[in-house]
Amino acid sequence: MKLNICTLILGLVTLDLSAQVKKDTLAEKMLLYQLPVGGWGKQLEDKSVVNYNTPIDKSLLRKIKSTGDDHATIDNNATSREINALMKAYSETKNPDYLKAAEKGIRYLLTMQYENGGFPQYYPNKGLYRKQITFNDNAMINALTVLYNTAEGKNDFIAVDQKLKEQSEKAVKKGIECILKTQVLQNGKPTIWADQYNEITLQPDKARAFEPISVATAESVGILRFLMLQPVTPEIEKSVRSAVKWFTENDIEGYSYNVGKQNGKTVRVLAEDKNSVIWARFYDIHDNRPLFGDRDGSVKYNYNEVSEERRNGYSWFGDFAKKLIDKEYPKWLDKNKLSQ
Repeated sequence: MKLNICTLILGLVTLDLSAQVKKDTLAEKMLLYQLPVGGWGKQLEDKSVVNYNTPIDKSLLRKIKSTGDDHATIDNNATSREINALMKAYSETKNPDYLKAAEKGIRYLLTMQYENGGFPQYYPNKGLYRKQITFNDNAMINALTVLYNTAEGKNDFIAVDQKLKEQSEKAVKKGIECILKTQVLQNGKPTIWADQYNEITLQPDKARAFEPISVATAESVGILRFLMLQPVTPEIEKSVRSAVKWFTENDIEGYSYNVGKQNGKTVRVLAEDKNSVIWARFYDIHDNRPLFGDRDGSVKYNYNEVSEERRNGYSWFGDFAKKLIDKEYPKWLDKNKLSQ
């Protein structure tokens, strides 16, 4: 049997090129976890948390392969985390599998975005509060940041397909429009943002029992940072200035919020501290009183009335806006030649 010399040479070249493709251990795991729809889950079918530090054996691989598209989400950094890591791995290894998977993830984000610009927490799963437009835990902002980097070719995203870049640019514009529309108004004045919104009416909505309708400080800081990345328009300037003003008017001076361990359990303590400034996680959407939710769906205005389980199992205060107000906002004003 004779071999065509050209075929032989081509085969050797192919083998040589294949041998040169570098692999990244974390990226390789992420390829396995990617769901058919293009996104990633935060949990597997058996509700175990996705953990890329866990060695993959036959049992875990079966669980991964049995996890369906209903687990695809942008909650808890899922999907955005993987796309970012895969693009970084591609920039370092030039392994085409990583770019292909990341682009599939970007297409997933583009597909899940509502026409009004918002992003649900899960897609295609629409159960419970999963279909709501979700700022909670920075879900929508994480997705928009991926699309912004894609559109701009920033932070390792330069190699993404040009068509995807163009689609991402449009998606970011729609997302910004949604952000501006959902900024909560009090007596006609823009304040900050709620955690979740009805995907049709764009009105603030509740999610888990202990997450009542309210304005949310931690997520609003993330929204502001994203808006401050964008070219300044009169609408964006008004939005940012109004939100920063709200933060300066609703801080809690003279208290700190400390997290520690006691008998192996997490303990969170609100304590007097004359040198500290914090904000509550949630504020009443009408009168800006700090509020707290509980497992039974009740709303408390006194932190000490919250059940011990929720008081120590959820972060109710933080210095969320301190760096934004002290450093980032003044720098943004100066960069854009805006008055104080």
